Amino acid sequence: MSPDSARLTAAVEANASDLLSYVSRRVGPDDAPDLFGETMVVAWRRVRELPVDAERARMWLFGIARGTLLNHARGQRRRWALVDRIRGDAAEDRSGPAADAGTEVRDAITRLDPDRAEIVRLVHWDGFSLTEVAELLGIPASTARGRYQRAKEELRAALSIEVPLA
Repeated sequence: MSPDSARLTAAVEANASDLLSYVSRRVGPDDAPDLFGETMVVAWRRVRELPVDAERARMWLFGIARGTLLNHARGQRRRWALVDRIRGDAAEDRSGPAADAGTEVRDAITRLDPDRAEIVRLVHWDGFSLTEVAELLGIPASTARGRYQRAKEELRAALSIEVPLA
């Protein structure tokens, strides 16, 4: 272990509890361990900047933790801004079906084999072609077509849909 690594290990051991508490008080117990981990990664990357004095090393670690918290807060703001934009776009498109429309179909899809149900969702809900679905799922196109065909047959039976003879 290099001298810098040994000093960082000692600094982290001496301050880990305080650092975790510092982060936890700002973001809560759910996000704190991840942000503490990110703080440690940055500290290891910048280990050559670690001050020799123990108190300065402590403040250096808290400075890195603060930077991690600021990055996290910026990311949160960007995510919420995106959610608000998506909500705004969805609010403008009120031409969709009622919330309870299609419940029988959704229930029938959930009763399908999970692989077949996913193919149906990708094709009909997400707008992918069967070729794209096959690529996305990492299966041959013929397998995707076969699963899709079986899913359609099972859905017809579950929904008692009469298919006219051609």
